Amino acid sequence: MGTGQIRGPKAAITIVVMLAAVMAMVDISIVNVALSDIRASFATPLDQIGWVSTGYMMANIVVIPMTGWLQRRFGFRRYFAASVMIFTISSALCGLAWNLPALVLFRVLQGMGGGAIIPTSQAILFTRYPRAQHGMAAALFGLGAVTGPLLGPTIGGYLIEWANWHWIFLVNVPIGILVAFLMPTIVKEPGFKPDRRPIDAMGIALLAVGMACLQYTLEEGNREGWGESNLILATGGVAALCLITFIFHELEVPNPVVDLRVFKNRNYTAGTGLNFLLGLALFGSSYLFSLYCGAVMHYQALDIGRIFLLAGLAQIVLMPMIGKLAGKVDPRLMLFYGVVMATLSQYVASHLTAQADFTDLVLPNLIRSLGLGFVFIPVSIVALSDLPVAQRGNATGLFNLTRELGGSLGTAWMGKVVADGIATHTAQIGVHVSQFDPATQEQWSMLVHRGLDPVAMLAGRVQLQGMVMSFEDGFRLTTIAIGLGIVMVAVLKRPPKVAGAPSGAH
Repeated sequence: MGTGQIRGPKAAITIVVMLAAVMAMVDISIVNVALSDIRASFATPLDQIGWVSTGYMMANIVVIPMTGWLQRRFGFRRYFAASVMIFTISSALCGLAWNLPALVLFRVLQGMGGGAIIPTSQAILFTRYPRAQHGMAAALFGLGAVTGPLLGPTIGGYLIEWANWHWIFLVNVPIGILVAFLMPTIVKEPGFKPDRRPIDAMGIALLAVGMACLQYTLEEGNREGWGESNLILATGGVAALCLITFIFHELEVPNPVVDLRVFKNRNYTAGTGLNFLLGLALFGSSYLFSLYCGAVMHYQALDIGRIFLLAGLAQIVLMPMIGKLAGKVDPRLMLFYGVVMATLSQYVASHLTAQADFTDLVLPNLIRSLGLGFVFIPVSIVALSDLPVAQRGNATGLFNLTRELGGSLGTAWMGKVVADGIATHTAQIGVHVSQFDPATQEQWSMLVHRGLDPVAMLAGRVQLQGMVMSFEDGFRLTTIAIGLGIVMVAVLKRPPKVAGAPSGAH
């Protein structure tokens, strides 16, 4: 029962599947450059705008572990087409959203479709391509998976420049309709028999409730006062209870929705940890950098997109080369280089100032691109290559889950760091700005001489410096978090040599 062979023109299937996958991957990051515009449109506080990104990503986290069962239940063709339609309809609703709660709700629906599209696209490619060509399938999917989030800011920047933020969602509609129409006509599944075994409903419920409560706690904890809020204490407690119960439940049931026993494999555990940090580096730091460019540098969406595009071109060139090197070079060496470069990129970003020019802003993102390209494919090979075939389907879903979780938690974490930092640093700097301070007196006299309002100008400078220092804090924390990947690389065993990337690697 369940998924079997896929038949149909390989080139057409590849184009259609990758079109949908890249569309979903681009959508993960395209919204980042529009956050300032959306915040202005809805008059949204800085500490709440992150819900536009994290709502989508948390829906991904809930759906991804279910995709394996849903594929076996409905087949690739029907499940993929239905997921694309959910994504397309919710994209249209996002473009028509009238306030922040409506947009977040539609983003959650969009994330449910997008979360299914990405792993199902990957599974279709590896099922359609023969085993000898899995390296090619891995390279194609890896290229889309890496470049999609990098191209998103650029595409979003141009759409906002030419129209408005609504079009970053509406542009998905014609693409989604085309994919949903073509998919049933080109993909054939001869002999498919649906898997009628019951789903682990308790596991799914515990996971969904636990993650939702965890995300609410992370997003609203700062605004509500953490321990001072009974609601935050309650949601945090429910999250801990549900997720701990989920772990024990999954270890006991005979057919768990997420088989946690796979963590007995040392390489899988370390590789999954690296994948978590990859998500944090790719999405959390992108979110932080986009806010920095908008709030501190006052860059428009198109300018932010150009920065990501220039830096991301390096990965587009590197990915095919890395795919060829993966079978010849010890992947641990590639991973070490990649983690060091990604860590260095955040260290460089932590030294940005309000006087940074365009080149200064491109540099840390270029370094990050040169590093992440050497993490994405090798970490999949290291984590999945020596697992039994019977475990790979579940292991791949969990592997994807950790990356999405890293991105979601990284985004929420950076939002909190920035919000806390602005208040703290502004207050600390403000203490030294007084009529008795010689430097303040000098600045006051200079501003008066120029005919400017000294009170407003000094308050603006204090606010700006507080913002810069809060972003410095965020980049330093991402530097430490990504640097922990070096420890995980150190505990890896060299995986057995394979002809290409492992089936299901992502």
